[in-house]
Amino acid sequence: MNSEAILQTVNTIVISDSTRDEKLLSICKLLNENIEYYNWVGFYFANHETKTLHLGPYVGAETDHTVIPFGKGICGQVAVSNENFVVPDVSAQDNYIACSFTVKSEIVVPLFVNGINIGQIDIDSHVINPFTEADELLLQSINQEVAKLF
Repeated sequence: MNSEAILQTVNTIVISDSTRDEKLLSICKLLNENIEYYNWVGFYFANHETKTLHLGPYVGAETDHTVIPFGKGICGQVAVSNENFVVPDVSAQDNYIACSFTVKSEIVVPLFVNGINIGQIDIDSHVINPFTEADELLLQSINQEVAKLF
């Protein structure tokens, strides 16, 4: 499935009658099943009062990282920077929170609603350096659709 088909499917999911969490989980499943090197796909959502991220719907191995402080790890850094973060090799990253020895790379793209970073989509891969600009653009477009749910 190419990026255009994935985006069309995401749009169909967003306008469906499912609950928000069901829609987010469906998007995670769609990405996990259609992009070979997407091995863990999930959403984290910000609590700006406590400056923490909270795990939302995801697909992949279980994680102990259900709450992440702003600034900690890749996701926490994106909560502060408001910018995409692509990590080609997690072993070379000082502020990386290890989830599993199988994770080799990560991409995190912030989710904005009305200009506020309310969360992010987080993708882990078992492959070193698989993420391209096309992945960033796809995930940004998906987050624009997801933003309509809030």
